[in-house]
Amino acid sequence: MTRSQSMAAQATNAGPWTLHPDRALPAEPAQRAIARELYQAVSTLPIISMHGHIDVGAIRRNDSFGDPAELFIIPDHYLVRMLVSQGYRHQDLGVRPRGGSAVETDHRLIWRRFAENWKLFRGTPTRYWMEHELVEIFGITQEPSAETADAIYDQLNAALATPEYRIRDLFDRFNIEILSTTDAPDSDLADHAALATDGWGDRVVPTFRPDNLFYPGRATWRADVASLAAQSGIEITDYSSFLAALQQRRFAFVAAGARATDHGHLTANTTPLEPAEAKRIFAEAMSGPVDAATSEAFAGNMLFESARMSVEDGLVMQLHPGVQRNHSERILNGFGPDNGFDIPESVEYTQALKPLLNAFGHEPGFRMILFTIDETVYSRELAPIAGAYPSVKLGAPWWFLDSPGGMARFRELTTETAGFYNTTGFVDDTRAFASIPARHDLARRIDAGFLSKLVSEHRLTLDEATETAIDLSYNLPLASYARRDSAFREERTT
Repeated sequence: MTRSQSMAAQATNAGPWTLHPDRALPAEPAQRAIARELYQAVSTLPIISMHGHIDVGAIRRNDSFGDPAELFIIPDHYLVRMLVSQGYRHQDLGVRPRGGSAVETDHRLIWRRFAENWKLFRGTPTRYWMEHELVEIFGITQEPSAETADAIYDQLNAALATPEYRIRDLFDRFNIEILSTTDAPDSDLADHAALATDGWGDRVVPTFRPDNLFYPGRATWRADVASLAAQSGIEITDYSSFLAALQQRRFAFVAAGARATDHGHLTANTTPLEPAEAKRIFAEAMSGPVDAATSEAFAGNMLFESARMSVEDGLVMQLHPGVQRNHSERILNGFGPDNGFDIPESVEYTQALKPLLNAFGHEPGFRMILFTIDETVYSRELAPIAGAYPSVKLGAPWWFLDSPGGMARFRELTTETAGFYNTTGFVDDTRAFASIPARHDLARRIDAGFLSKLVSEHRLTLDEATETAIDLSYNLPLASYARRDSAFREERTT
């Protein structure tokens, strides 16, 4: 027996796998005691999940999650990208290539490949989320390894075959009060309508994501415009009718319960074009390709137009720029988008947002939430913007910063300028439904730790810290994405 096999055997015989109740809380004893008390005050609060990518159809159908590989590995680009970085191919992990190329179909083998590489996830948020899911949700008592892979697979598979592990049952078990999906402008919203009929209309709401229509340089742009026209019932012949169709779909989303729009641009540019120039670019794009600079200029103009529309319809405007998506052309061409090769870039916000904020930043009822994965701008740009403009709040650490260190740095870098109450509380931004409670649990622990430091330094009382922890976990996300009341909307339109 090798040394590693001997150590694995000892770990297997060491007793059931459990998670420490103080995980992710501060190591310093006095702070940990305070953080433990703060965490207990928020640990069972309902989850407000207002920025995510769960398939609404799966909720409507009350889908099962299939087998362990289908739930945990194949759809999770966080997990897949780590294994790919260590030499596995996407198809080795069940990610199907375009064009019908061979893909691993033995899901037990895919699970084994993950389990035998469990150590690769040490120190990552993926490790924390997976531990929480396996132990807290599925009752797994053995840590993943080559030796335990099959036994864990069998236990998970048996659980996933039961009604208690279908998506609606878990929705209740996770104590999710409201969840927002992300939907294309041409969505017919039929799944949301069906959920509303089932009494879930206030629990699952859509979010308007129009990125595909804002970049006329994209290959699918004209087809997407045609689909928008068909769904809106407005014939799109020029820039004016294009704006009218977008506004019509936004109103349809509002009627379906939407609280927000979502914009994932490369930059934060919001410079409006002269109307004649916007009309010219639109007409040119309808006739043929436009270059990248023209496409980017049009997208910035459309962010400005989106803010104007938000003033009218009340949808919160979420902006999260700064990701070079699909960095690997080989992976994009072979497997399609969103397969783990999205790389952060630096972002400039101050000048980029100035046109939009000069026009709408003090407008009653306009609300904007800014996200970033460039943490160098937290204290220099974003906290001062949110700490001054009444329309702006800071979104939670997002994507690559959705981690213990990223969340702690966010509080350290933004609180002194923006305070707590110019932030939204946590949003999970996940496609992996079972990870939602794990992500919110981690955020609540990190916030408890940050607040415990302020209490131990006598900068906050324990009562103040407890109230703040509750607000960050529950009240702020609810308030940040609240529907704008009909009285305000009527006043604005009369």
